[in-house]
Amino acid sequence: MQSLRSLFKPKLVTPLPFSTYVSRIRYLMKLKEDDDACREALRSGNLMLFHKLAPLVRRNKHGVCQSPRLTTPVVEQILEKLGQDKQLVNEAVLMSSTESNEPQFCLDVGDLQQNGMEMLCGGVFMDIRKAFLMLRTPDASMVAKGQALLRWHQTHGFCSATGHPTVRNQSGSQRVCPNSGITYYPQMAPVVMALVSDGSRCLLARQSTFPPGMYSALAGFCDVGETMEEALRRELAEEVGLEVETLQYSASQHWPFPQTSFLVACHATISPDKTELSADKAELEDARWFSLEEIQAALQMKTPPLNRRSELPGFWVPPAVAVARRLIQEWADQQQCQRNGSRRESQMKE
Repeated sequence: MQSLRSLFKPKLVTPLPFSTYVSRIRYLMKLKEDDDACREALRSGNLMLFHKLAPLVRRNKHGVCQSPRLTTPVVEQILEKLGQDKQLVNEAVLMSSTESNEPQFCLDVGDLQQNGMEMLCGGVFMDIRKAFLMLRTPDASMVAKGQALLRWHQTHGFCSATGHPTVRNQSGSQRVCPNSGITYYPQMAPVVMALVSDGSRCLLARQSTFPPGMYSALAGFCDVGETMEEALRRELAEEVGLEVETLQYSASQHWPFPQTSFLVACHATISPDKTELSADKAELEDARWFSLEEIQAALQMKTPPLNRRSELPGFWVPPAVAVARRLIQEWADQQQCQRNGSRRESQMKE
C-alpha cells in the first residue's frame, strides 16, 4: 500500500517566467517610463471619460449602472462630430490595464459642451458622490482612481518651488519642473478610520455633509509625524471623547472624498464602563451607539434607501463600495457568531 506521503506528493511543473499579475505590472511600468510606448498603447486602449471631474455613467441593457470605456478611435470620432480637435485624446492619463494587457486611460473633456458629449456617448456625467452610490465596486474604484489622477494634474500645473509651469510625461505618472528639475508624483492624504465597539454595541456618527440618515465609522486625517495608532487614538478622543483600549487592522481603500485620501480601516474597542459620548459638534452632527439588531436591519436595506419624497430616510449605512461598510459587516458577523456560540453553550449545559 502506498503511503499517504507518496499519494499527495506534488507534481513538478515548469513555472512560467512571470505570473499574469507580474506581466501586467511590468507592462504598466514600461508605459510609465517610455513615452513612445504609451502613445502607441493609447491607440489600442480604452478611455474613461469625465466632464469637469464628473464621470460618464450609463445603464446597460440589464439596467445596471456602469462607467463605460470607449476606444480611442470612438472618442476621436465624437470629438470631430463636435467640431473639436481629436488630438485632445493625447491628454489622457494612464490608469491601469486589464488582465489581457489592454491599457485603461482617463480623459477629462470639461472644456466641451456637456449635453453634446452626453448625447453622443449615450450616458450622463454624474457627480462622483452620486455615482459611488450607483456603481458597482470595480467601476467605482476605477472612477475614484481616474478622478484622483485628473484632479492632481489640474491642481499641479506649476512648481511649488519656482512657480514655473510643470510638464507631464505621456502617461501622466509624473510632472517635472524644467526650471528646477523637481519631479512631482500623484499623492494621497492618509486617513484613519475606526469602528468602535464596547463589546455589544458599535459606534457610528454622521457629518452634516452626509446624505440624510446615513451613519458611518469615525475617520480623520493623520497629522505629520503620527503613526496610524496615534492618529486613531487622537481622533476618537477629539471627536467623541473616548479612549481606545485595542486596535485591529482590517483593510485599506483609496477614497476620493474630500479629494484624494488613503483610508486605513480598523476595529477599536473601549472599556464597557467608559461609553459616555462627548461629541465634537463642530465635527459631527450626531454620534450614537447602535445595537446588533439595528445594524443588521441597516445592512439588509437598499442603499440609498428609497422613500417617499415627503419622508426623510431612516438610519442606513454606507454602500458596499465603502470600506466602512466592510467594518460594519465584520462587526455584525462577529457579534452574531458570539451569540450563536453562547446559545450552543447554554443548550449543552441544559
